[in-house]
Amino acid sequence: MIWHTVPVLIQRLFPERLWRKSSEENTVYLTFDDGPVAGVTEYVLQELAKRDQIATFFVVGDNVRRNPKLAQEMVSAGHGIGNHTFNHLNGWKTEKSVYLENVDLCDRVLGDVLGIKTKLFRPPYGLFKPSQAAEISKYHQIVMWDMLSGDYDQNLKPEVVLSKSIHCTKAGTIAVFHDQLKTKELLPKILPRYLDFIVEMGWKTAVL
Repeated sequence: MIWHTVPVLIQRLFPERLWRKSSEENTVYLTFDDGPVAGVTEYVLQELAKRDQIATFFVVGDNVRRNPKLAQEMVSAGHGIGNHTFNHLNGWKTEKSVYLENVDLCDRVLGDVLGIKTKLFRPPYGLFKPSQAAEISKYHQIVMWDMLSGDYDQNLKPEVVLSKSIHCTKAGTIAVFHDQLKTKELLPKILPRYLDFIVEMGWKTAVL
């Protein structure tokens, strides 16, 4: 089961994590996880550029290492960059020291390849242990979301993903999509119409 929007109770349990932003800004915060991936990330960048919209990409360090030019395109286009670990680790299944080293390795790759130091971190799958979160929050803002598109679930029909994404998006929403191989076929069926929806609502987009 996919929670397309995160219950308020869960958000209140972890107030130090960023779930959404103020609705008064009339802004939607687009985020894309898991890239950069050749053949997918380029499409996302093109669709954003067509509408003069910007997003924050939570990148996997190993993918940055494999696709440095594509990662640089993100930065050159003005998009934000966040840490999504080096190997897309599930924190619940990973020892604390191993997980923290993987986060640090991603930071080092971003510095070496892109010359940047990000303050943003999102745990893959949204899962990590309190002890891991406590250490990471000393150096990063932990960014979660209040709208999860479900674009990675190949059992969902495109029209369902699109309709639920639109329904759960409000001003101030932090929205999650994915630029990865699982979403390669689905994104062209949902992303353009979702981005057009943002334009039609008169909202702007911004990096976190």
